[in-house]
Amino acid sequence: MDNIAGTKSSLTWAVHISVAVLVALWLFPTVGLLVSSFRTADQIATSGWWKSMFPSEQNLTLRTADPAIQVQTGGMFVIEGELFEEGSPAVISVWGTSSREIDAYTPGQTAELKEGTITVQADGAYRMESPTEMTGSRGQRVFVTAELPPEFTFENYSKVLFSGDNTDSLAKAFFNTLTVTIPATIIPIVIAAFAAYALAWMDFPGRALLVAFVVALLVVPLQLALIPLLKLHLGIGIGKGYLGVWLAHTGFGLPLAIYLLRNYMVGLPRDIIENARVDGATDFQIFVKIILPLSFPALASFAIFQFLWTWNDLLVALVFLIDSTGQTTVMTKQIVELLGTRGGNWEILATAAFVSISVPLVVFFAMQRYLVRGLLAGSVK
Repeated sequence: MDNIAGTKSSLTWAVHISVAVLVALWLFPTVGLLVSSFRTADQIATSGWWKSMFPSEQNLTLRTADPAIQVQTGGMFVIEGELFEEGSPAVISVWGTSSREIDAYTPGQTAELKEGTITVQADGAYRMESPTEMTGSRGQRVFVTAELPPEFTFENYSKVLFSGDNTDSLAKAFFNTLTVTIPATIIPIVIAAFAAYALAWMDFPGRALLVAFVVALLVVPLQLALIPLLKLHLGIGIGKGYLGVWLAHTGFGLPLAIYLLRNYMVGLPRDIIENARVDGATDFQIFVKIILPLSFPALASFAIFQFLWTWNDLLVALVFLIDSTGQTTVMTKQIVELLGTRGGNWEILATAAFVSISVPLVVFFAMQRYLVRGLLAGSVK
């Protein structure tokens, strides 16, 4: 009796579990990028993002004050100070004066130096003593293992978005990506809307063949068309700028756009369109005043797909945005360059990655209510 209309399937629990797993698989790395983008390099290196709200134990290399500030007290030359900044809640568990033995001493113990001794307390206070005047131009290195409280900073975003260094700054790449994405989303929608209306509601010879041709174009691999299209663009002089990449994205996006919009428009009530024609409306008036407003869910669905595809694209940008000066570099290419020059700076990479996905997230959540409506349109009569 499970197949009777109106009854609940016995596999509903499996669907719920699958959805929960998919949501978790998507949510965990996204939240991880967000949290990591506000953490320091030392924190990322010592603990996972899920421990960001708890104190973490870190190995630090610190220096005492310059020997120039030493004072003579009772026949001893003394330097006193703090390894941490004033007010720091850090607590030292072990320390050492050699990188080979960073845990040789506990707080309060005294270590022998080439010139005198040094005593380090748990709060980072130290005292150096020597019977002779201490020399050198730099302070003594001290290796400490300390428990530090959670720390979050906006410095990563400041460096990534507003740094003057072209290898770090994503600000220009961000606006370059918008320059590519917005026209490459609008142009195919405009063209596909006209074509979809013609294929759905206008009678002319060869209409069925055109619909079949559009469906066939959906299976043409993108990589197959890159080289011929690039040669064409270079031949007519548009292969090294925004115009070439706009047209490339338009050509690659049109088959899906026409197919999706045509299926939606076919499902619109015929009586509305026939009544408009009886009242003397032209095809253009019907298209603008009736079809477009009713087709908004399908238009929004394709806009989401095209925007996400264009924003996250690297291959088309590498092929059609040929620029050695970096003036037209998009975010995906900029992040690839960061991977090459900043492979160990995870805080910079996490920040750059989250900046890159922030705009698609906003677009998706702002328009996701239209996504399912547009995709399912025309599937059921």
